[in-house]
Amino acid sequence: MSIPLRPFGRTGVKVSALALGTMMFGPRGNPDHDDSIRIIHRALDAGINLIDTADVYSQGESETIVGKALEGRRDDVFLATKFHGQIGDDPNHAGNSRRWIIRAVEDSLRRLRTDHLDLYQVHRPEPDTDFDETLGALSDLVRHGKIRYFGTSTFPPSAIVEGQWLAERRGRERVVSEQPPYSILARGVEREVLPIAQKYGLAVIPWSPLAGGWLTGKFRKGGAQPPTSRGAHQPGRFQIDAPENAAKLDAVEALAQLADQAGISLIHLALAFVLEHPAVTAPIIGPRTFEQLESQLDAAQTRLTPDVLDEIDKIVPPGVTLSARDQGYQPPALDPSHRRRPA
Repeated sequence: MSIPLRPFGRTGVKVSALALGTMMFGPRGNPDHDDSIRIIHRALDAGINLIDTADVYSQGESETIVGKALEGRRDDVFLATKFHGQIGDDPNHAGNSRRWIIRAVEDSLRRLRTDHLDLYQVHRPEPDTDFDETLGALSDLVRHGKIRYFGTSTFPPSAIVEGQWLAERRGRERVVSEQPPYSILARGVEREVLPIAQKYGLAVIPWSPLAGGWLTGKFRKGGAQPPTSRGAHQPGRFQIDAPENAAKLDAVEALAQLADQAGISLIHLALAFVLEHPAVTAPIIGPRTFEQLESQLDAAQTRLTPDVLDEIDKIVPPGVTLSARDQGYQPPALDPSHRRRPA
């Protein structure tokens, strides 16, 4: 098995078509360091060369695990982490200020046992902080060799465009990537975020392509409530009998039947769908166990036929996100033709 490589935006770097996310490594998911390292090594051996973590994942423990796993293999990996979330109790140990960025990057470098990051990402926007201050600090880190590139995560379209404008007008280094939520059940970014990423040549590394586990096959109508490590943190989101989740459950049932007809697993259907969008570089898979990783690795070789993509569009229309707040509102339909990757 060999995972294909794709260009990381316009940087000239080639990364694997699947990225390994490490949010589940540490007390929040898999507390066993040795087992987590085994999962990381298996992903690397399978051809994944993009690893994504964040300082806030288990308050730095995920970065520590990744640092251990990359001993002797660091040069072969495109290593990405993020800053913004609260670390500890000090109110200034969070956010997008220059003061915190300079401190946070040094802490991440120490935990990851490396002298540089390939990609440093702003985990969330912060309207109260001047975006130019954030970009100025990140540009300085590029020039000092601490980071090679920087990107954003879960930014609205206006902020993505603002980042490009600031780079041009203020002489900052350019944002090269965006990490949005994207799955069959959450297609809202098809409206503006993904077209904007294409316009500016940004790499796109979507998080939660399996919709937090909804698209793994364990959430089924008439089935028992499945145990999930994420459910402890967001119980309402993963309760199968909750009225606000009815639309998702109906969609999952239809998608599972479609996957059966196509002769593939629901997991492969979900990941291949995200991979089909021409703006997408590499969806982030976030396994907690070795078995979960193995169930996802082959997805990069799966191509969906036009008729399967058409059926998916009937189940969840382009540009629509299934959630409680969206029920009762149907945004104008999108032309699905824009989201087909050339064969």
